[in-house]
Amino acid sequence: MAYRSLEECLLDLEKNGHLVRIKEEVDPYLEMAAIHLRVHEAKGPALLFENVKGSAFRAASNIFGTLDRSKFIFRDTLELVQKLIELKNDPIQAIKHPISNFQTGVAALKALPRKQSSFSFDEIKVSDLPLIHHWKMDGGAFVTLPQVYTEDADKPGIMQSNLGMYRIQLTGNEYELNKEIGLHYQLHRGIGIHQTKANAKGLPLKVSCFVGGPPSHTLSAVMPLPEGISEMTFAGVLGGRRFRYAYDALGNAVSTDADFVITGEVYPNQTKPEGPFGDHLGYYSLTHPFPLMKVNKVYAKKNAIWPFTVVGRPPQEDTSFGELIHELTGNAIPQEIPGLKEVHAVDAAGVHPLLLAIGSERYTPYMPAKQPAELLTIANRVLGTGQLSLAKFLFITADDSKQLHTHNIQEYLQYIFERIDLSRDLHFFTNTTIDTLDYSGTGLNSGSKLLLAAYGDKKRELCREVPEVLKSLQQFEHAQLCMPGVIALQTKKFSNYEEAGKEMEMLNVQCSMHNDQLNGVAQIIICDDSSFVAANLKNYLWVTYTRCNPSHDVYGINSFTQFKHWGCNGPVVFDARLKPHHAPVLEKDPAVEKSIDHLFAKGGSLEGILK
Repeated sequence: MAYRSLEECLLDLEKNGHLVRIKEEVDPYLEMAAIHLRVHEAKGPALLFENVKGSAFRAASNIFGTLDRSKFIFRDTLELVQKLIELKNDPIQAIKHPISNFQTGVAALKALPRKQSSFSFDEIKVSDLPLIHHWKMDGGAFVTLPQVYTEDADKPGIMQSNLGMYRIQLTGNEYELNKEIGLHYQLHRGIGIHQTKANAKGLPLKVSCFVGGPPSHTLSAVMPLPEGISEMTFAGVLGGRRFRYAYDALGNAVSTDADFVITGEVYPNQTKPEGPFGDHLGYYSLTHPFPLMKVNKVYAKKNAIWPFTVVGRPPQEDTSFGELIHELTGNAIPQEIPGLKEVHAVDAAGVHPLLLAIGSERYTPYMPAKQPAELLTIANRVLGTGQLSLAKFLFITADDSKQLHTHNIQEYLQYIFERIDLSRDLHFFTNTTIDTLDYSGTGLNSGSKLLLAAYGDKKRELCREVPEVLKSLQQFEHAQLCMPGVIALQTKKFSNYEEAGKEMEMLNVQCSMHNDQLNGVAQIIICDDSSFVAANLKNYLWVTYTRCNPSHDVYGINSFTQFKHWGCNGPVVFDARLKPHHAPVLEKDPAVEKSIDHLFAKGGSLEGILK
């Protein structure tokens, strides 16, 4: 469908049974987010909040809450976009098959943005918006589905612009209400590059925040497009409708199909504290200085609707974004990296902390035995590519049978753990960069990485029950099987790294005396609650890979260092306890949960949704 507006999309969803209206008044402070989370967890419909306390505007959420609903929204253009992406990978196909590719060429005409001479919006204030406060410790109200637009100071104009989804803090902290808002982004992003260029010229960077509009605009803001391809052109193809825009009297760009537009300027070296904010790793990102945006104008179209989402421990609505992007791009990343067949950023582990990959291993004829060789070259390319460079843990293998897939997570990990040589196949990158939102490292953006590369014949049969030796340890208790070959052990809370080193040495002494009984154990997880970690695969992935800094938190039974290479002759040990420097875990507020129960009870707008 070529939706002209967000409301057209929502009406179409409602007509086809994908949307429910909430007529009761709902508080934007915690309640709206809590309702969204409960409905999303139940794989429920999109929501239209018709009565938002303190605001005259309606709000909508869970629009992209399932992959099926996202594909329904773009049902008329999805296949064409996939074909265009395929042609980008192999443009010679367009020459060889001009007739069959004619339709994609016609669709590409919709990629051209359409400039308009005027626009019709009401002028409002930030305080008029639905100021949604998502988690209790959040620093204020945030925009969670923004489309942040900037232009290149060296090459102004829409074709060299950037449209990105960078969170925006509207209230709280030191922001002067209606006059200032905070932008959270890193300098390596498109907007950061534009800011650097504007700073070099001594100019403020003009910024426009579009909210709402056709759903293709929202998805385009998160789409990992190659450098030089405009998000606005992609929005036109995906939405089946040209991106329409104009400029206001102050020179700020305005998306004329958006529901809301906030315009302003970012001046060189002006920052204010932004955060905390409940984030996609399942923890709060804390307060740090980020660019300050001086607000010029706030616009709203007639009957505007404020779209929002809630991020937290995955899976959340942004999981569906990732799934849809995978549907669209297919094997785009493997085509960029020779020898790479698959790569999977694991959503349950917060996306960035954990990557699983399958590559080629064609060097084996020249090796004395099967072992990772080409895989190490591929792994270094993976860790140097775009968002993949934020990974902390990268598992990589080659599968001669071609039956292994990275999205079959437990099967994949078992394959690795059966084959990994822990004395040889662990490779550390220390004192490097990690995700800004990851607080497991040594500082903001600072931490380490661990590459685990495995290839060859099986080296062990993974245990399927807890070995007896792990049931009677001193200071380590409640041994639980997480999955074959992986055991969780519970111990006292983490205090400091000096004490942790002593604790891990105590574990080493106890286990090394019985190492022959641990042949089937590849990995031991030290944690605060072993029953929680072992309860399901998602818990294991979340705790293990979001709470570890490889250089500091990985130990081993019978470990050694030889010529600067670290390895172990027994199981590898991950200390996945919460540390004092970690960010707080996101937790629902019991009082708020109780306050929204009536909406799901008999007679409430959401009656029967949780079936």
